[in-house]
Amino acid sequence: MTHNDMKSTKVKVDNLYYTEDEEKEIRKRYRRILRAARPFIDDEDVKNIRKAYNISQDAHKEMRRKSGEPYIYHPLEVALICVEEIGLGATAIICALLHDVVEDTDWTLEQIRGEFGDKVAMIIDGLTKIAENFEQSQSAQAENFRKMLLTLSEDVRVILIKLADRLHNMRTLASMARNSQLKIANETIYIYAPLAHRLGLYSIKSELEDLYLKYNEPDQYREIASKLKRRKSAREKLIKDFMKPISRRLEEAGVKFHIKGRPKHIYSIWNKLKKQKVTFEEIFDLFAIRIIIDDLPEDDRKVEKAACWQTYSIVTDEYQPKPDRLKDWISTPRANGYESLHTTVMSQAGVWVEVQIRTKRMDDIAERGYAAHWKYKGNDTSINAPLDQWLNQVRDAFGSGDHSAMQFVEDFQTNLYTEEVFVFTPKGDLKVMRKGATVLDFAFEIHTEVGKKCTAGKVNGQLMPISHVLNNGDQLEILTTKNQKPSEDWLRFVVTSKAKSRIKDLIKESNKVYVSDGKEVIKKKLKHLSIEDTLEIHNQLRAFFNKKDYNDLYYSFGKGYINADEIKKFITKRDATQNKQKKVELEQNDFKNAKNFERAIKKSNGNDTLLIGDDMQKIDYVLARCCTPIPGDDVFGFLTVTEGIKVHRSSCPNAKQLLSSYGNRVIKAMWTSQIQKSYLATISLEGIDRVGMIQDLTKVISNELHINMRSLNIDTDEHIFHGNIKVYVTDTKHLDKLLSHLKNIEGINKVVRQEQMEEEVTVL
Repeated sequence: MTHNDMKSTKVKVDNLYYTEDEEKEIRKRYRRILRAARPFIDDEDVKNIRKAYNISQDAHKEMRRKSGEPYIYHPLEVALICVEEIGLGATAIICALLHDVVEDTDWTLEQIRGEFGDKVAMIIDGLTKIAENFEQSQSAQAENFRKMLLTLSEDVRVILIKLADRLHNMRTLASMARNSQLKIANETIYIYAPLAHRLGLYSIKSELEDLYLKYNEPDQYREIASKLKRRKSAREKLIKDFMKPISRRLEEAGVKFHIKGRPKHIYSIWNKLKKQKVTFEEIFDLFAIRIIIDDLPEDDRKVEKAACWQTYSIVTDEYQPKPDRLKDWISTPRANGYESLHTTVMSQAGVWVEVQIRTKRMDDIAERGYAAHWKYKGNDTSINAPLDQWLNQVRDAFGSGDHSAMQFVEDFQTNLYTEEVFVFTPKGDLKVMRKGATVLDFAFEIHTEVGKKCTAGKVNGQLMPISHVLNNGDQLEILTTKNQKPSEDWLRFVVTSKAKSRIKDLIKESNKVYVSDGKEVIKKKLKHLSIEDTLEIHNQLRAFFNKKDYNDLYYSFGKGYINADEIKKFITKRDATQNKQKKVELEQNDFKNAKNFERAIKKSNGNDTLLIGDDMQKIDYVLARCCTPIPGDDVFGFLTVTEGIKVHRSSCPNAKQLLSSYGNRVIKAMWTSQIQKSYLATISLEGIDRVGMIQDLTKVISNELHINMRSLNIDTDEHIFHGNIKVYVTDTKHLDKLLSHLKNIEGINKVVRQEQMEEEVTVL
């Protein structure tokens, strides 16, 4: 998100910069920061924080956010999040207060360096976006993500402050325009929530995910939130009754503890509803009970571990555990440092309850992540080992190579929300790998030289190919030969960023000749077609052939994967598109004066169209095949290079990547009316088979609702049937009515609208 999205032009209030109430509020927020930080800052820190506060207040004095509030509220709130919710100190507070000063005001980085030193200047530089002077096909967002992420090798506080910045912007997203909300929310779920997860900031990660859902799927968010609220009193009673026998046993054993009961956050529930195709009522673990053990020595891991297992024993003595739900992250913590025992047990009320058992130290680290580790680390370097290891992997994976910003961000993002497998070297050293990692991934994890010569692996003594996927507990030895060379085929099965990055670098080095040849092929063909060889033409070719960068384009031509004659096809299609766009421009004249949605509808005369852009104009568009939107769906327009505007549903499988990487190409789109035109939708059904079931289905669809049916496919297995029906509906309300009628048929257990198969994203 750009900070320009969150503020408007310079404003004065009653010839003053702030009203009297605003000045009081500013001072109140500043004092709250100092109170929260007081336990771990000294007088010199207070002096520097005050200086940063004064600079920020003066620099932003004429600025207001979209909500109308003074802009200074934002850096103050970001600083407060850094202190209260992440646990950072004086340097982070100073940087949070100043994080927009260089980007948005006349202050320079050198002036900041002169006032606060190199460390603060380096962090501020990492938080400052680069100038957005890229070509349309490039992603300014990706370039800024890359700049920020590369600072992991310098100071992780850049990322932590950026997360605080993003959290406050998400909390105040209501004042933004709809297309900006979609862009910012999808950036958040694509990169920032996974970052918070990887850095162990559970509370921030959960809130970012919930806020994403609030703006991306508002109806579903409100529905789940309402159901959780209605069940609050029943949930509290269940927790109280559930804990009575456990509390008594723990007190008898002399264990000091306290209890936290919390519902699963809304995004997590929504994810389960979506993935498992179940109803809200069918989710058995809607909340968790956390037993936190107090007053244990923080430097004695054996005592902590014994206390957790003692508590686990008491819980499972009282309630029957679900055998497959025990998770021991105390013996082997997660890669983000998370430690806890999880089990799911059957309560006396007949409800499954998830129980999490941990010490106060473990809970602090689980909630506040990376920053909390330093509070407990002391002389024990093992405490921070998982996070340090991950950060070293990030630095190593991205410390070399010149891949495109988009490739960089995609590779990084795939390594955030991942589970781990634990494997061992021949000497018994533990290595934590991404789930799905192969023998070849492990070889590159050991060393690049080992990876590029890897020919096979011995896994638990058995010879396995380099593509073999590793499992927890595997012990493996890498076999190498001098003549082995990396190939593009390797990229199909490696999953770690380090392996992908190293393989690409090695291939790029050996393929330079093909890149040069491909560039020459394009040059000659363009000359033959009497077309000027310009960077813009190369950029259009890159987009047309769906290549990530120019080298990828040139290599494909040089290697012969793309024939030179394909360029003529591209030119023909481009010219046709340009002619079509000229026709569209003529059609727009009737809508140039449309000032609002109502007037635009009147102009549309009920035609099947969308109103596009801030001015709500009638513009040609293409419905994206990846999500096939129909009237009534929440949609957005996406400006492509060669195909005009494509309209996607906001819940499209590809929306996260498009909105988070190319937000500057997102356009408002709204339906003018609910037109009686048919759109193909697929419905999945499940239920108990019986005589007359198909007759009842067709009766509801064809006779009662008069809906045309394209196909009906039903499979039965031991009296349980699964089926798909393809029908033509006019809009989402029409479809919802059909789903409601189908659910009332005897024997039907589940009826859902089936999402379209996700296509490969082509950013044209």
